[in-house]
Amino acid sequence: MPATEPALPIAVIGAGFSGTMAALQLVSALPPQRPVLLCERAEAFGRGLAYATSEPAHLLNLRAANMSAFSDRPHHFEAWLAGHPSDGVQRTSAGTFAPRGVYGRYLSELLRQAITAEGLPRLRLVNDAVTDLEPAGGGFVLRTEGGQAHRVAGAVLAAGNLAGPGEPRSRHRVDPWHPETFGRLHPHLPVLIIGTGLTMVDTVATLRQRGFSGRIVAVSRRGLLPKMHAPAEARAAPNLTTRDLASLTMLLVRIRREVADARATGVDWRSVVDGLRPVTDFIWRSLPPPERARFLRHLRPFWDVHRHRTAPPSAEAIAAEIARGSLTVLAGRVGTIVDAEAHAAVTLRPRGAGQPVHMDVQCVLDATGIGRVSETEDPLLRRLMARGLVRPGPFGLGLDAGSDYRALGTRGSGRLWTLGPLLRGVLWECIAVPDIRNQAAEIAALVAADLDRAQAA
Repeated sequence: MPATEPALPIAVIGAGFSGTMAALQLVSALPPQRPVLLCERAEAFGRGLAYATSEPAHLLNLRAANMSAFSDRPHHFEAWLAGHPSDGVQRTSAGTFAPRGVYGRYLSELLRQAITAEGLPRLRLVNDAVTDLEPAGGGFVLRTEGGQAHRVAGAVLAAGNLAGPGEPRSRHRVDPWHPETFGRLHPHLPVLIIGTGLTMVDTVATLRQRGFSGRIVAVSRRGLLPKMHAPAEARAAPNLTTRDLASLTMLLVRIRREVADARATGVDWRSVVDGLRPVTDFIWRSLPPPERARFLRHLRPFWDVHRHRTAPPSAEAIAAEIARGSLTVLAGRVGTIVDAEAHAAVTLRPRGAGQPVHMDVQCVLDATGIGRVSETEDPLLRRLMARGLVRPGPFGLGLDAGSDYRALGTRGSGRLWTLGPLLRGVLWECIAVPDIRNQAAEIAALVAADLDRAQAA
């Protein structure tokens, strides 16, 4: 590269936790003359959906001790939290849990520090939706919804959790993360929440904070609620054998035996589940594909409620709602939704035998969580797939990628990397802060090495 030609930037698309950490790590890993573009369609950088909320009752589902943005500084968030007193921080016997919005402030401050650091400005913010990446000269031309065009040497896809298809359709369906769309809610008609996981927990808190006093009905395929955090130390991961990993049945037998052995010595099941975390991706890759498909069909909901637990105050609030009868949790699925002028007529089909349940609800909130790449309507991902630059990964959950996080397409691979929830299917542990912060550091090192090789060639 001629000395007079400026180095093209690396783009990071998405500025939730995944994108924010990728950008910060790239600024550290790349040479001073190489800028980083951080692109975000929402108004706020460093927050994403999860951390944009201002509701104090929306607590992180991980202890503050596990939420540092940097794996080499494990107490960084705890130290920041001690210096930034905030409403809503809950200290429990299971650990300290901060509101999601407080964590968003933490990430925003890290971004501000990087932008205002002394020396050549390295991190540049692009507040616009990226709609296309056109291959050009070994890199891309990045195009935005607002008409901007930027030449970039490569890009990191960090879109976070994709929206689901939102079926069945209804004009009374509203986004639980945008309470301003709820309108005025009346207590005489119930509200339906589709999903009973962590998003449902936050949605119930939002409804009550906004003054809705009526009945809430939450439905999911299994009707399972997230388990509550409790004091627990991770137990050493079991030494799994080839026989244990030959089938889902054998693996389940082994894990249940580990839980029973732990219980016999007074150790909680949570310690066993937490101890599996370092080897979860190894387990996922080791299971034969038909067994992974069985996991997705039958066991995933059970794993999720045990692995992704909720803060004690949040779990206690949900338990109190159920005890009062103001929240009903059902196992089943939504059959049909027929819109009327002021309500939606919903048919629920209970799990197993049973007659359909009919109810009129004033709004439907989708709390089903993560959508599949194979079903996404995201214009950038659709264009990249059409060009063969990326493709859906295993089971269509996320993008296909190599062990170096490089996105794989039908045309091979280029300077496109991905991390976080977009890796679901290739990896299994890829949505929590401890996993994503490690991925961000590894990607930054790999991108820097790739560019160094290209410059030396």
